[in-house]
Amino acid sequence: MTRVLVVDDVDLFRTGLSAALAGAGFQICGEAADADSAVSLAESEQPDLVVLDILMPGISGLDAVEKIRAVAPQAKVVMLTGSESEEDLLECIKAGARGYLVKDVPFSDLAHDLRAVAAGGAAITPMMTGKLLEVLNQLLRHQDFLAPRTPALTGREIEVLRHVARGMTSKQIGHVLFISENTVKNHVRNILDKLGLHSRNEAVLYAVRENLIEL
Repeated sequence: MTRVLVVDDVDLFRTGLSAALAGAGFQICGEAADADSAVSLAESEQPDLVVLDILMPGISGLDAVEKIRAVAPQAKVVMLTGSESEEDLLECIKAGARGYLVKDVPFSDLAHDLRAVAAGGAAITPMMTGKLLEVLNQLLRHQDFLAPRTPALTGREIEVLRHVARGMTSKQIGHVLFISENTVKNHVRNILDKLGLHSRNEAVLYAVRENLIEL
């Protein structure tokens, strides 16, 4: 039986949720009206799940997530909150919460989601999932987010790569860039090492694919 710690500062909501969860087959191992008490109970009771609101007296539920995970590592924290803020969602995920559900979720869905989290899964209210996907989509489109995927080539290395792509020899490239042939060869070797490639042709194809150069 899944042992649950219920944390909410509204007495009626907390006791009602505990009763409903008990009726659905969960074992309520404790209740807390503030985040500090929740951390203490989590340490003493070692629950399987902690159902926690964000807006709490004292430290916030968000701040309590890491504290709970520190004293009860096996406990999976599910935020059950009225907040529909994508910032709160992202911060909770960052803190280590395994679920983010809004309080107007039907109880049958809540019970199903809690069982899924207890079994090792995760749960996010569908509306919040849409917001999360929007944020991830924005990140994926942001150049700064994509930049770490491409090994850092220097400006000179990119210049050399552009000339390699035009079919120029090391001697010809050196003449155009006013550097020695050996220096060009060193640049090409560094480019291949950084990209993990084995030939000039592979480097050119990689650079075109990553939009580092245009043919």
